[in-house]
Amino acid sequence: MLFATSAGSTPLLARYRSIREQTQALCAPLTPEDTVMQPMQDVSPPKWHLGHTTWFFESFVLQPHLPGYRPFHPQYAYLFNSYYNSMGSRVARSDRGTLSRPPLEEIYAYRRHVDHWMEKALADEGFLQQPQLLDLVELGLQHEQQHQELLVTDIKYILSSTPLMPAYAAKPQPVYESFQAKEPQNEWCTVPAGTYTIGHQGEGFCFDNEQQPHQVYLPEFKARRTLVTNAEYAAFIEAGGYAQFQHWLDEGWQLVQQHHWQAPLYWVKQEGKWWHFTLHGLEEIEPQAPVTHLSFYEAQAYATWSGHRLLTEFEWEALAQRHANPVAEGNFLESGSFHPVAAAQPSGSSGAAHLLGNAWEWTYSGYFPYPGFKTAPGALGEYNGKFMINQMVLRGGSCATPQSHIRPTYRNFFHPDKRWQFTGIRLAQP
Repeated sequence: MLFATSAGSTPLLARYRSIREQTQALCAPLTPEDTVMQPMQDVSPPKWHLGHTTWFFESFVLQPHLPGYRPFHPQYAYLFNSYYNSMGSRVARSDRGTLSRPPLEEIYAYRRHVDHWMEKALADEGFLQQPQLLDLVELGLQHEQQHQELLVTDIKYILSSTPLMPAYAAKPQPVYESFQAKEPQNEWCTVPAGTYTIGHQGEGFCFDNEQQPHQVYLPEFKARRTLVTNAEYAAFIEAGGYAQFQHWLDEGWQLVQQHHWQAPLYWVKQEGKWWHFTLHGLEEIEPQAPVTHLSFYEAQAYATWSGHRLLTEFEWEALAQRHANPVAEGNFLESGSFHPVAAAQPSGSSGAAHLLGNAWEWTYSGYFPYPGFKTAPGALGEYNGKFMINQMVLRGGSCATPQSHIRPTYRNFFHPDKRWQFTGIRLAQP
């Protein structure tokens, strides 16, 4: 089984409409020219995201399972397939920015066409009585939420690439007043030695890479209560962290030299102060907010320089198990902040802040299958399994992650050099 679901209390049709509308709302502040740009291969044009998430429902739900449905355009399967070899040929990932056509208004017409037929299906009692079809719809919604986060981070990179560095949105009033900047407490949460069950259990949606719960023995360790801050990372920079090979893995040191890294992505120094580009424009860094847009190599180098280390993904999940309701204090896409916020003292003195939301946390764990993992048959088997090599696991979600999309067992993964996501650091010891 590729993933697991449960019915939940929200009607599926209402959820479908809400998620699809959220995607378009994220694109509303953009100009048509913004939606075509692809300044690097990792970034996909927003127009492509709009089409691809629609193609997913058309290709996996409507065409195979809705009698009489006709594709909106015979070439869209080629334009908007991402990496599914089982679904035929496709535009190369690096060439998505060459798609000046179809125009943006036609992509929105495509979305309206597919939404019309999906809403008919989701209002049909016969369709709703087929669990395998409901599972496909749920996967499509979760897939679209993944692309909502990618939209936010891709838009940020796109806007940062223009000389004007325009703001995507006005900076909102603080939503999480309890998280306003305080001096970091440098407190540590102790997780006792023991055997912990890792992986998704019980009801609710999960991806196949979270399944196959299994037990892992962990020695006692301590985890930092808060994420590493901008001020703390700036101290690493000022101490010559990017000029001292001793802190770096060899691959990371080569990247530092090759690309002349001197600070996190989006950071610039002006008149002796650090600034960074945000979705609200160029701003002076907030010292106590979490540092983000770091590669795994930078996270590891900072940890080594500071005399600590990164958690493994199993340690991270064990930490989350011991701190109830981490969702409650998260900073997610719905907040509209589009930026990490500083953590304050939690209600419990031993609590860990922002386990979910705010910033993805690099772990020192490679992205490998859990024991007993099996790739699902067909095209949907390509969703996760074939990427389980040469990537590192991240946990926790970010300020661009939809709240209903994240959970403590969620396994994100990126190559260790990637920096355009909201990626940060939680330290461990010993």
